[in-house]
Amino acid sequence: MQFGIFSVGDVTPDPTTGRTPTERERIKAMVAIALKAEEVGLDVFATGEHHNPPFVPSSPTTMLGYVAARTERLILSTATTLITTNDPVKIAEDFAMLQHLADGRVDLMLGRGNTGPVYPWFGQDIRQGINLAVENYALLHRLWREDVVDWEGTFRTPLQGFTATPRPLDGVPPFVWHGSIRSPEIAEQAAFYGDGFFHNNIFWPADHTKRMVELYRERYAHYGHGTPEQAIVGLGGHVFMRKNAQDAVREFRPYFDVAPVYGHGPSLEDFMEQTPLTVGSPQQVIEKTLAFRDYAGDYQRQLFLIDHAGLPLKTVLEQIDLLGEEVVPVLRKEFAVDRPADVPDAPTHPARLARARW
Repeated sequence: MQFGIFSVGDVTPDPTTGRTPTERERIKAMVAIALKAEEVGLDVFATGEHHNPPFVPSSPTTMLGYVAARTERLILSTATTLITTNDPVKIAEDFAMLQHLADGRVDLMLGRGNTGPVYPWFGQDIRQGINLAVENYALLHRLWREDVVDWEGTFRTPLQGFTATPRPLDGVPPFVWHGSIRSPEIAEQAAFYGDGFFHNNIFWPADHTKRMVELYRERYAHYGHGTPEQAIVGLGGHVFMRKNAQDAVREFRPYFDVAPVYGHGPSLEDFMEQTPLTVGSPQQVIEKTLAFRDYAGDYQRQLFLIDHAGLPLKTVLEQIDLLGEEVVPVLRKEFAVDRPADVPDAPTHPARLARARW
């Protein structure tokens, strides 16, 4: 099972000091977080994609290419690649290039994003969001698997005899996760192609996540890719830790209250009760994360959001230390207990290459 960090890259004032980091500081902080993730033995770093304030990661492949040059083992991913407003030709070429630079340590998570105005900025209509996701991925899937593509659709100009360059490393495209919070159509899309399904899992209650994951697993089996238990599932989660749980709650509360994604709503206590958010001791994070398996089954990837809402970099790096030293080693051991032998491991480039050659 893979464990890692995902960042949405928000530039948010620290509510305890009033200071707002510069865009440069925030970008550099995301790089430092990725390097720290590798240092402590985590498996994955993923960055979001946004094109509006207060977020900075508008060019994920640029950032991940820079991180690739400074790491050796870390899998580099996106927490969202906007399949609706990016040209699938550009996605195909950008991520194949990144694959070569990172020696295969690359995958990506496709999504529609959560910012409505981005659609007209890139010449699209938000009312066509699902249709764009379906059509654009159908083209992307072919561009990575066919050397010469003839194609005609609704949302972009036709292609005639087109070859995306460079070709995927070793002839194996980057693994694709389809990310969704609430859209069953995206779970269906992931199942149809036999790709991974990633549920963000930081907002919604367990019963909603359970329904989405079960739908994906059932449809994965329906399309003949394997049993429902063999479907490839990833989950998000949001944590904040201190050795003492009361210290964690006291320190995190002002950040939670003004967080741009979920602040100004329910209390911290209510939100923790109703969603996967865990603010407390490392042991509490372990216990709540292990409980994800109760409603999602045996899954392959767990990513944590830890740098949201204006938390200073020093604090975030302390969180990663706690993950690497106290939380993830226990989770690796406990998630392996009674894991059925036919449940696949998380996909990696070497494993997928070996399978393709076999």
